[in-house]
Amino acid sequence: MDPIDFDLRGEHITLDALLKAAGLAGSGGEAKMLIQQGGVAVNGEVEVRRGRKVRAGDVVSAGDRRVAVRA
Repeated sequence: MDPIDFDLRGEHITLDALLKAAGLAGSGGEAKMLIQQGGVAVNGEVEVRRGRKVRAGDVVSAGDRRVAVRA
């Protein structure tokens, strides 16, 4: 599946906010659970911190869906 392109409005976005904004999670609670359960990777490494700052050039994946973050 092709990655979803996500354009940043600032310098960074938190991981949980990105999951919601990109449509990978339907709510903040769903994003939190997905992250805590180890279902999210940033640049190929599992990430369990929902406040992780995601910046341009990062690729976030959850299941078979990927988000490419752009400036």
